[in-house]
Amino acid sequence: MIKLTQSGVYLVDGKVSKVSDVSPELARKNTIAYSILSSHNTSGDDKNLKIKFDALVSHDITYVGIIQTARASGLTEFPIPYAMTNCHNSLCAVGGTINEDDHVFGLSAAKKYGGIYVPANQSVIHSYAREELAGCGKMILGSDSHTRYGALGTMGVGEGGPELVKQLLKNTYDIKSPEVVLVYLTGTPKKGIGPHDVAIALVGATFASGFVKNKVLEFVGPGVKNLPIDFRNGIDVMTTETTCLSSIWETDEVTKKHYAAHGRPEDYKELKPGNVAYYDAMIEIDLSKMESMIALPFHPSNAYTIHEFLENAEEILAKVDAEAKVKFPKSNLNLVSKVREDGSVLADQGIIAGCAGGMFDSIDEAAAILRDKSCGNGYFSLSVYPTSVPVSLELTKIGVSAELLSAGAVIKPSFCGPCFGAGDVPANNGLSLRHTTRNFPNREGSKPGEGQISGVALMDARSIAATAANGGIITAATDIDYDFEPREYHFDKSVYEKRVYYGYGKADKDAELILGPNITDWPRQYELSDNLLVKLTAVIHDPVTTTDELIPSGETSSYRSNPLRLSEFALSRRVPEYVGRCKEVALAEAERRNGGNTDEISAVLSKLGRENEIENTQFGSCVFANKPGDGSAREQAASCQKVLGGFANICYEFATKRYRSNCINWGILPFTLDPDTKFEYEVGDYVFVGDIRKGIIEGKEEFSAKVVRADGRVEDITLYVKGLTPDEKDIILDGCLMNYYKTHNND
Repeated sequence: MIKLTQSGVYLVDGKVSKVSDVSPELARKNTIAYSILSSHNTSGDDKNLKIKFDALVSHDITYVGIIQTARASGLTEFPIPYAMTNCHNSLCAVGGTINEDDHVFGLSAAKKYGGIYVPANQSVIHSYAREELAGCGKMILGSDSHTRYGALGTMGVGEGGPELVKQLLKNTYDIKSPEVVLVYLTGTPKKGIGPHDVAIALVGATFASGFVKNKVLEFVGPGVKNLPIDFRNGIDVMTTETTCLSSIWETDEVTKKHYAAHGRPEDYKELKPGNVAYYDAMIEIDLSKMESMIALPFHPSNAYTIHEFLENAEEILAKVDAEAKVKFPKSNLNLVSKVREDGSVLADQGIIAGCAGGMFDSIDEAAAILRDKSCGNGYFSLSVYPTSVPVSLELTKIGVSAELLSAGAVIKPSFCGPCFGAGDVPANNGLSLRHTTRNFPNREGSKPGEGQISGVALMDARSIAATAANGGIITAATDIDYDFEPREYHFDKSVYEKRVYYGYGKADKDAELILGPNITDWPRQYELSDNLLVKLTAVIHDPVTTTDELIPSGETSSYRSNPLRLSEFALSRRVPEYVGRCKEVALAEAERRNGGNTDEISAVLSKLGRENEIENTQFGSCVFANKPGDGSAREQAASCQKVLGGFANICYEFATKRYRSNCINWGILPFTLDPDTKFEYEVGDYVFVGDIRKGIIEGKEEFSAKVVRADGRVEDITLYVKGLTPDEKDIILDGCLMNYYKTHNND
């Protein structure tokens, strides 16, 4: 189905070739990605980019912190369109007024600074961006990792909030020119195959090896024309799970029709590679050979064809159960119990939702599969969340919603909750099938630290509907017979015109910014001292550590506007003792800074013969993980560590650029190790890096450090801080991005 080519290739007049008379350096400039990046680059250097975006998007668990940070850094007006959707905190209240307080804050900020405010349940973030903000050749930056609009000719990038702050303050997004990978599509999907089938197969083929990490995927080829726009969008949004930086597709009449249908024909233009374009690697996807897919817990890359899974279900599920036992010893996942005597597998729940599953075409075809059938009155249930009110309205007008309701499905409002654990939480030991973007641990909302656990498997809406029609027995949509004729989608903007606040270009500096009691400012942060001493408060040897583990999703979302309260959840589902350990370190650092008790710090420094350097040695906590930061763009994965007194991450590599950027923007030293270094140190050990400030100033990338073991032994270790830009150096030196802007604005 999918073939990877590691070496570079040319695309010559639309056909793949290994050779060309044009040099790779020149031919690289003929990719679609290069043309868009260069048109947004302000540096004048095509190797080191300084990007300014056309629009920004955030949702209600990120925009409060972004605006608070920007406000503290001198924000007066949004310089470009900034859409704030309310699709994450709309149904996950933990009591009190705090969620709606965030929404009121968002509307007041839109009025004061000139923003676009999309009320709760009107649209999920990426649907609104597709409908209202995307345009061929544009670039959009979002504070959500699934900011992907490549199928609409728009390069979307998902980053942590501080990167949006930079854009709001008219600064740039600074990156090295990324490599571009050709994704060459051929063939036509057979009946029953949907976008999630292709996406799961793509993630399964590329994630583990890092084949496209921090690169741009460029989709071209004769197979593109055989895909409707929703199908393209459904594949595209999942490219995030490959850990690529962004994506872009060639555009055609199908793309043109999308913009015309949404009342924006002027935003279409043809995008295609030049006659001779060079790519750094290639992925070939034969759409005609795609099979119905399933991604088992606990990652979208844990991919199997449904047929392969069913043939080996007991063995595969036993591995999932074993992994869960290692990760969550207090819980007892027993998915093997879902295998019936005849070898079939019974699921407990189906969910079709969000920016990946809730699109018009997928829901329309799911309804066709369920026509005149029943989800049954057993334990299995089916919930469907259309991605926006315009989509929901059209589904209602053509009778699809009625068909789904008649089959026993439940129609719910536009909401991202099922994607991150704030909606439709299954019963303990439940198996939920979801056409959503992620199936990380606890993304279904369970709390394994309290003995609760369940699992999510990703499947396409078509196979979920086939499963529902079969009473919850997992079924590939390609194995059933059904009639379906795709219908044309009609977008009705009037529903947005009646509810959305369009304030871009209408900033009112006298408008009141309304802050509820849960919305607090960031605590004070301090600049980097001459020396750094950190104590290991979490040591994680898992192959990959997700942002969901660093700061859980779900119920924590309600506290995203309160840095201190949110920090109490840091690593709570992976290392429950982490917060308490960090607080002890932070207390010792506060004592040092205020001239109080320094016994712990003195004892460590005396082992190194540096007991006289207490005044210029900062003391903080540190997380070690093999490969941290896969998944969400949420800045809180880093900011919570900093609020708790964290000053460093040590790892072999960062899973994503966005998490590393989040660490830097919060003044957390992004230390890496040589791959051959064995990190055998434990919680309670200390790491001392002398002259760290001087080294960062001088651009030093290699640091000789000392590890003081809990038993008093001292060992050498080499740490690296590679590839910092000049601005990133200053941010680390100043202690965080807010401090950097305070210093910068006073210059």
